Amino acid sequence: MKEAYVAIDFGGGSGRVIAGCLFEGELVLDTIYRFPNRQVRMGGHVYWDFLSLFEDMKTGIRMAVEKGYTLKSIGIDTWGVDFGLIDKQGNLLGNPVCYRDSRTEGMPEEFFSKVDVKAHYAESGTQVMAINTLFQLYAMKKEDNAQLKVADKLLFMPDLFSYYLTGVANNEYSIASTSELLDAKARTWNFKLIRELGLPEHLFGEVVMPGTSRGFLKPEIKEQIGIDYEVEVIAVVSHDTASAASVVPLSSEEKVAFLSSGTWSLLGVMSDEPILTEEARLAGFTNEGGTDGKICFLQNITGLWILQKLMQEWKEEGKDVAYSTLLPAAEVAETDALIDVDDTVFQCPVSMAEAITNYCIAHQQTPPSTQGEFVKCVLRSLALRYKTGMEALNRLLPEPVTKLYVIGGGSQNKYLNRLTEEAIGIPVVEGPVEATAIGNIRQQMK
Repeated sequence: MKEAYVAIDFGGGSGRVIAGCLFEGELVLDTIYRFPNRQVRMGGHVYWDFLSLFEDMKTGIRMAVEKGYTLKSIGIDTWGVDFGLIDKQGNLLGNPVCYRDSRTEGMPEEFFSKVDVKAHYAESGTQVMAINTLFQLYAMKKEDNAQLKVADKLLFMPDLFSYYLTGVANNEYSIASTSELLDAKARTWNFKLIRELGLPEHLFGEVVMPGTSRGFLKPEIKEQIGIDYEVEVIAVVSHDTASAASVVPLSSEEKVAFLSSGTWSLLGVMSDEPILTEEARLAGFTNEGGTDGKICFLQNITGLWILQKLMQEWKEEGKDVAYSTLLPAAEVAETDALIDVDDTVFQCPVSMAEAITNYCIAHQQTPPSTQGEFVKCVLRSLALRYKTGMEALNRLLPEPVTKLYVIGGGSQNKYLNRLTEEAIGIPVVEGPVEATAIGNIRQQMK
């Protein structure tokens, strides 16, 4: 029997259960189970299928047990901002709504017609994005959503998964920091803002720091996964970006930045304190909680989502969507088309190819026509967006960044890495690919 720390890593498109073991002083990862994470459209909204995800998580843990692992502990990380609401009996009041839902359209503009945006940023330190929890709750309050009237606790996605494993309800710091509802300096809830929003204060529970115990697996969970011993669930750095960033080696000789590359791209540095200046706000930077009291000072950039959506459409059309085919085709493709990857038209279009085509026509460009041209357009546009982000980051730091670590699944895209290095003019270091899982497991081991 091998002792293993189990990382549950939920991304926007898929989830994984990974066992981590120490072997001769080295961390060895074993991917036990992969499963899809679907967005479900129903009744005018876009939801996450939480029930299926929870069942898949249990299946993966059970598979680890059946493979011969003794579970040391479990840690869960997910994407940010989304949440579920539970009542006083612990019942889930509805499937969590996906951040790509349209309910938050126009909410930031309406909110900031009443609130001073400069003063707000000086407290929250959060990049204003319509997807943020603040605007999701603002939209719910505006529509007099019945869930808010009966809810007892708001739990972000990793909090929610942990709750149904252990029965303990609290909010881990790094994931809570994506909400735009924390005081960045105090590192706890901004109850003044919460009261101004007219939200019930009891929804916002204890903020716990990474490394805190979230309790032990409930008896029925132990029975379902086939164990008879106690297993602790640890509050890891549960926002996947912050978990990934925690593995980037910091240097006293070099100024190192990270680019967490996946469905989203997160470009930033680790800081001891939040940066809450007006310059940081105007440049679109956010201050998110990290490991060991650090702040992840970063920009949220639309990442490989656009390419992923294109590939999904092409797959449904029966076309070849292998990276081994698409990337070489992109390298030799002849197109000068560029898009603003952060434009809202690419947030959740019915057809991504059509959205790119219409954008190019509207901006007097010849749109891509082949798969290779579409991929080249997207990847060149991403690399140039990284350049813009790096320039903005350097203006806010006392000394410029000298090396960029590209981490996460997107680090395997060597063509994009090369385009990025050419655009930003400093060395790009690839990997680790499994940065999020490594960060998750390291926190458990601590």
